[in-house]
Amino acid sequence: MEKMRGTVRKISMPRRLVADLMHASIRVPFVSLRRSLNICELSGARALVAQPPGWAAIFVKAFSLVAKEQPILRTLYAKWPRPSFYEMPRSVAMIAIARLEEGQDCVLPQKVAAADALTLTEIDSQIRHAKQAPIEKVPAFRKILRVTRLPFPIRRLFWSVGLNFGRQRANWFGNFGVTSIAAYGAGELHALSPGPYILSYGVVEQDQTIDVVIRWDHRITDAALMANILTRLEAVLNGEIAAELRASRLQLEPKPVRAVAT
Repeated sequence: MEKMRGTVRKISMPRRLVADLMHASIRVPFVSLRRSLNICELSGARALVAQPPGWAAIFVKAFSLVAKEQPILRTLYAKWPRPSFYEMPRSVAMIAIARLEEGQDCVLPQKVAAADALTLTEIDSQIRHAKQAPIEKVPAFRKILRVTRLPFPIRRLFWSVGLNFGRQRANWFGNFGVTSIAAYGAGELHALSPGPYILSYGVVEQDQTIDVVIRWDHRITDAALMANILTRLEAVLNGEIAAELRASRLQLEPKPVRAVAT
């Protein structure tokens, strides 16, 4: 019988980071809810903007606006020094950024704090910077890869501290993540993260709906509230977000020049 002779390949730093994230996520009791949101008003407003912000920026701000109203969306489960809930004063989003590094596809997390107080343009700029800039020029990438380069035992210690103390967990992982495979076609993504919330979205359909999946730590809240959260998210997308897009279009349009009679 012929023996298999494979090739041993080194695990890159971004892949090691994904492995660490999966290890951190494995014990989170996630529950999922999928819903198709009608975004007719939002789609119409976005279509009128010459250079519209990406969908990631739109969902980051919309979720942050809902979380400003709903403290439960800014609540984490912390184990140390004793099991408790930790409520963050503001939202911190972690956006999954797909990149190609050293010939390998990878995903790195970009941090956006207090998105409810930023414009869509500012949020989109941070996300685009994370997609295009060298890794060492993105602070969130530098910070987490610095830990990823540590030897295994020390790395696990850093992760344990970052995951189990409320304040450190808030600083390291925020309160929600946003990810999507919409750029690569339709599909329903049930992603993993350390939590407590992660939102993914699909492509915009011809009937102006978009599928949204939200996963959450069941220790923090239940499905009935999350169903209401998605209803509110749909209202914010068609309300505040669509209004901001319309306002940005009006600001960019040149004002008509009135003729002066002589």
